Amino acid sequence: MNTSLHFTPATAPNAHTCPGSFIVFEGGDGSGKTTQIRLLADALRQKLKKVTVTREPGGTKIGEKLRALVLEHGNGEIDAHTEALIFAASRAAHAHQLIRPCIERGEVVLCDRYIDSSAAYQGAGRGLGIDTIVDLSRWATNDLTPDLTIVLDVPLAVSRERAGARGAADRMESESDDFHAALSDTFIQRAAADPARYVVIDATGTLDDVHQRVLDAVSAPLGLGA
Repeated sequence: MNTSLHFTPATAPNAHTCPGSFIVFEGGDGSGKTTQIRLLADALRQKLKKVTVTREPGGTKIGEKLRALVLEHGNGEIDAHTEALIFAASRAAHAHQLIRPCIERGEVVLCDRYIDSSAAYQGAGRGLGIDTIVDLSRWATNDLTPDLTIVLDVPLAVSRERAGARGAADRMESESDDFHAALSDTFIQRAAADPARYVVIDATGTLDDVHQRVLDAVSAPLGLGA
């Protein structure tokens, strides 16, 4: 039986109807999203583009408080449904208070995680259902959809090694290998289902190698060659 929620989107899918650009980076913990976003932001600013870099959960004052609540250890039991709703609340504030105003001003918004992460972590990893979680986030964001989603793909062993090198693991990073394998599979499956809006990039190799792959992916949409 299909138990997914069915919300009526406020706008047409795949269109934020704003003059700026909205690019999301997805991938497992340790895939290099934060570093590659920083490198891309630096490259875009050299082209005199106004760039806003943000992250999920977070991005706003209330979003950062919710981030600490859901990712830090020691906040008591957070069941799967509560976790999903916390992420959705943070995303709602993020979309309405920061992302949409930025793209309405013509800025390029680079976001570390968005709806696909909830589809992977809560939808697949927690078993709440991908369609249910995506519908919830579409409602929460007034159907704000990225222009492009870049999935940084690395083998699980590599992502685990990189994440471990950063220090103590948060609640999500502490999950089992099976959990994280399900996340990776979900990112790839969602990208395969909508190739016009996703690019999967091999995130192994040097930072410069991966950065060049990212530049190749965004160069046409953002006019970097102009």
